[in-house]
Amino acid sequence: METMKLTRKIQLLIDLPTPEERKKALDTLYRWQNRCFRAGNLIVSHLYVQEMIKEFLYLSEGVRYKLVDQKKDDLGTLNRSRINTTYRLVSDRFKGELPTNILSSLNMVLHSTFKKERDSYWKGERSLTNFRRDMPFPFSMEGVSKISYNAEKKAFCFKLFGLPLKTYLGKDFTDKRKLLEQAVEGKTSIYTSHLQLKDGKVFWLAVFGIEKENNNVKPEVIAEASLSLEYPITVKVGRNRKTIGTQEEFLYRRLAIQAARKRAQSGAKYTRPGKGRKRKLKAVKKFERKERDYVRYRMHVYSRELIDFCVHHQAGTLLLLEQKEKEGIAKGKAFVLRNWGYYGLLEKIQYKAKKAGIEVLL
Repeated sequence: METMKLTRKIQLLIDLPTPEERKKALDTLYRWQNRCFRAGNLIVSHLYVQEMIKEFLYLSEGVRYKLVDQKKDDLGTLNRSRINTTYRLVSDRFKGELPTNILSSLNMVLHSTFKKERDSYWKGERSLTNFRRDMPFPFSMEGVSKISYNAEKKAFCFKLFGLPLKTYLGKDFTDKRKLLEQAVEGKTSIYTSHLQLKDGKVFWLAVFGIEKENNNVKPEVIAEASLSLEYPITVKVGRNRKTIGTQEEFLYRRLAIQAARKRAQSGAKYTRPGKGRKRKLKAVKKFERKERDYVRYRMHVYSRELIDFCVHHQAGTLLLLEQKEKEGIAKGKAFVLRNWGYYGLLEKIQYKAKKAGIEVLL
């Protein structure tokens, strides 16, 4: 059975009894994040120089360039393999300040990403990646003790490099709990994941390996779909046709939220002071979250309906028609681009189609 990777954001709590111990553990995580931020910038800088050194035409003719290990080639300029050069660089600099597993995972991830973006760097089409201080940092499952469900704490518990952590799922209506249960039972694998620290909270960006659905779809059966302004999605398979959502249904609620947000902005200067800007804009931020969540929910509903329709009619190929033209219209009209959400919908369609074993063609 073919598998695909699925990322889920799960909040974690530090599983220690006293506030002092929890604060100390959180400080440790922040220290690891800071070292990863510095190490990441060092790694990509050295990778770029290694890749572009042959473009340094102002070097003297006597300089020979062959970026390979000296052990493999007499003309090689490196005293170790390319991937080991950057690992040794950061491990020597940050030795003892964070687990080597994190540095190794970071090095592997950045090497893989750099290979994909190398041509764009060479053509001058994109700038070198610059990491922020709040960047998520990777770790492999070698640093995680066996995950288990603790009935007393009603949470999944594990240790990350000796730090005890537990999940906080709250009122979870997604598949996070199911995926964790499958991981505990050994039915699902967890791959190299990331840890994100934000506003004093800890989030686990867990990467699960799941099996693609076996829906017996047929590649020769083609579903033709169009993303339009009148209807978010119109789809046709043979003589079967369906429209998913309407312009009024989608925009009515979103514009209502935007109007409420605008009223909150106008009244912000009259709100009770206390903690400065943050308190005065509390209502504004609330409506911003409401709008974002509403759009995300609608995109999920529409894309789910589309894929269910394709599966019902055994369509193994999904053809999105006139997509370039629709994107051009969206870019030309600020109102449409601001309120419609073409790209988010397209992204969710592609993800759900891949999971269902359906090929998407633009």
